[in-house]
Amino acid sequence: MKVVSFFAGAGGLDLGFEKAGFDVVWANEYDKEIWETYEKNHLNTVLDRRSITKIEADEVPDCDGIIGGPPCQSWSAAGALRGIQDKRGQLFFDFIRILEAKKPKFFLAENVSGMLSARHGDALKNIKEMFKNAGTGYELSFKLLNAADYNVPQDRKRVFFIGVRKDLGVKFQFPELKYDKIQLEEVITDLKNNAIPAKEKNYSNEKECLIPNHEYMIGGFSTMYMSRNRVRSWDEQSFTIQAGGRHAPIHPQAPKMKLIEQNKRVFVPGKEELYRRLSVRECARIQTFPDDFIFFYKKIAAGYKMIGNAVPVNLAYFLAENIKYQIENNGKIKEETHHKQLDLSSKTTQIQLV
Repeated sequence: MKVVSFFAGAGGLDLGFEKAGFDVVWANEYDKEIWETYEKNHLNTVLDRRSITKIEADEVPDCDGIIGGPPCQSWSAAGALRGIQDKRGQLFFDFIRILEAKKPKFFLAENVSGMLSARHGDALKNIKEMFKNAGTGYELSFKLLNAADYNVPQDRKRVFFIGVRKDLGVKFQFPELKYDKIQLEEVITDLKNNAIPAKEKNYSNEKECLIPNHEYMIGGFSTMYMSRNRVRSWDEQSFTIQAGGRHAPIHPQAPKMKLIEQNKRVFVPGKEELYRRLSVRECARIQTFPDDFIFFYKKIAAGYKMIGNAVPVNLAYFLAENIKYQIENNGKIKEETHHKQLDLSSKTTQIQLV
């Protein structure tokens, strides 16, 4: 099946669909800091660099599916919560505009859990109705998922809209994985001792990296950051990998931060040297990008942004495979045969689904 991707970013969602056997023929991304990374990692996909607002539906290739994650800042609980009142929130309408014109067999849209806030209730209801009524109509499935439940070593809650065209007679069902959660120890232990700090002003030190992108942001930590513990242990899943490098979790080599008083914590005295941010590559591992997926940037913040905004590859793969199976088998749910495996054949470790 052929798929087109909007708000593609670095292409975590796209990579998951590719691994599930889809052909991502065309993608759209407006952020110039991402273009090189996308094009060098998705050699068979045509990248359109315009804003979606400038793209006419007849310029988009015919396809079986449309996927994407409209920008989430407007809906984020950490942001202004302006939602559909913000121009970025309104990009949902352009996604639906093209969906309505192309009438593919299915679509998938992803966004932050903040859009479930009560203040966005009316907007969310309207978006659901627009998805259902687009084109000749879609059977809409909607669910809040935690990536940690889908072979991703990270607590990451996101909402997913998945629609199947009504004439196909299929309503997508969200299956569940029932496996032990992946721990940080399984994913980034081998990277513990060879990360390097970014250059001054957080410019990339990439030429010095023995492992691509294995560098971390330097600089102080805000009082907001220090207001709560930012360390997960080796036997836990990571905190959510965010788009801002300054908010990257602390490496699990460090002890949990010490509580001083409400909303105030400090690094354990005498252990300060253990408190570094996760590197760009460690964040990529936690988002289940393979090690041969290279991120290109001049300032390290751009690397964190690309990774933090992505849909984890393993979660994307799981959803893509189930969409494909259910459409091809009249709505029957695929019996899960996946299991967790660590590929130890190379110098570095990566999570794979087999």
